[in-house]
Amino acid sequence: MASPTSERILDVALESFGLRGYDATSLDAIASQLEVSKQTVLYWFPSKEALMAAVIDRSTGELTEALESALGNASAGWGRVEAIVRSVFRLASSNPALLGLLREVARLGPPSATQMTRALDPLLVRATTFLEVEMDEGRMRRSDPSLLLLAMYSTVIGMVTEVEVLRALGEEPTARSLVRRRRDVLELLRSALMVEPN
Repeated sequence: MASPTSERILDVALESFGLRGYDATSLDAIASQLEVSKQTVLYWFPSKEALMAAVIDRSTGELTEALESALGNASAGWGRVEAIVRSVFRLASSNPALLGLLREVARLGPPSATQMTRALDPLLVRATTFLEVEMDEGRMRRSDPSLLLLAMYSTVIGMVTEVEVLRALGEEPTARSLVRRRRDVLELLRSALMVEPN
């Protein structure tokens, strides 16, 4: 059962894991930021690993809810791809730590990556089925749906989380550059995916 204290711990842990990384985060630092003892953190989460697992559970729920909401209002076909991309870019603006956590968990590998993959599996299955139908109907170019999803994920998440890479390429992360990147990603995906009618 969630409490205000456990929720605050999860908030700070998400921020730290997502923006600084799991290895760079200590329970002492989380406790210090919250102005509580380390024992308080350990009361709610018996280890750093347990805290990460709880952060993943809550974060995958939030991510699923955001994507489901975007899909609920999306039109068919390309509109669904566009809705997901727009939703991810909104999250990049409103909750960058959540998307940073995706990147960090992928870097960590099992068991964290396994936990996140299992939680997001229903969305992945739906996305794969959607792509297969669009390809079968001739609206999208034929390719391996799983590989395509991986490429789309890497492109979109990379464009919103790899701030230092963007800086090295001469782009400062601002609200205006985020909108421009979203537009560019949508154009790239549309040209790569869609079959233009004759």
